[in-house]
Amino acid sequence: MARTHKIVSLIGAPTDVGASRRGSSMGPEALRVAGIAKALDRLGLPVRDCGNISGPANPCLAPVNGFRHLTEVVQWNQLLHDAVYTELVEGRLPLVLGGDHCLGIGSISAVARYCRERGRALRVLWLDAHVDFNTAAITPTGNIHGMPVACLCGYGPERLVQMGGHVPILSSEQIRQIGIRSVDEGEKRLVHEAGIEVFDMRAVDELGMRQVMQSALRDVDGNVHLHVSFDVDFLDPGIAPGVATTVRGGPTYREAQLCMEMLADTAGLSSLDIVELNPAFDVRNQTAELAVDLIGSLFGKSTLIHR
Repeated sequence: MARTHKIVSLIGAPTDVGASRRGSSMGPEALRVAGIAKALDRLGLPVRDCGNISGPANPCLAPVNGFRHLTEVVQWNQLLHDAVYTELVEGRLPLVLGGDHCLGIGSISAVARYCRERGRALRVLWLDAHVDFNTAAITPTGNIHGMPVACLCGYGPERLVQMGGHVPILSSEQIRQIGIRSVDEGEKRLVHEAGIEVFDMRAVDELGMRQVMQSALRDVDGNVHLHVSFDVDFLDPGIAPGVATTVRGGPTYREAQLCMEMLADTAGLSSLDIVELNPAFDVRNQTAELAVDLIGSLFGKSTLIHR
């Protein structure tokens, strides 16, 4: 079973500037209340809580030229890029407590920069109900939390696609998406053209989570930097109501656990985002507690001792 001896650095990014519905800014504290630091400590992992990044407030404005709050989104992502990159350079494992999923631009641009500088292979696992491949031309809302994968692949405003000093930040071969079940019409064409490998819920239903994960993780081992971007709406809303963008038909508890356990087995986990947890829609913090439980499995918690 995979274990990391690195210090895990918790980085809070309390913002919802990328979304139209408020509340994910409370996500970092909900995860702390649910005991994320204690859960990692019980696994023997040293934990360093870096506190929260302090960025601009949500101005709650309408979209301008296809983007809502672009200036604020850029600021938050640059701050997060710098924080994540610092922890990686210092030899620690950054765990971003979001915040909405626009933050994936900043965290993953830092990871990609770090891997490029060291000649290390990178694989990004995007666990989400949505492909997040909107652009200003096709977005139905202007919300940038629906655009991070597009920005990472070079489709987006210059200030975001150039973050980390390389365009595109990711190649399509470096990312796999799992759990997808909500794709806007314009996104379907762009994702197809970009060549991203997407395992939607039909694939999970037909193949099973085990085969999906084996395909998504092929060639990933302890020599590959594995970044997991975990949007809590990846989970079925029946077990995880605490998100603003619920989509029925997501992974069950056991499917999600198997996903995390197989990620842990690669021994490659080196950075992580937890995003879109929204306590305003939760019930007694149960979604945060479920997320903490799953993160424990991602870091190597197991029912039995495996050889």
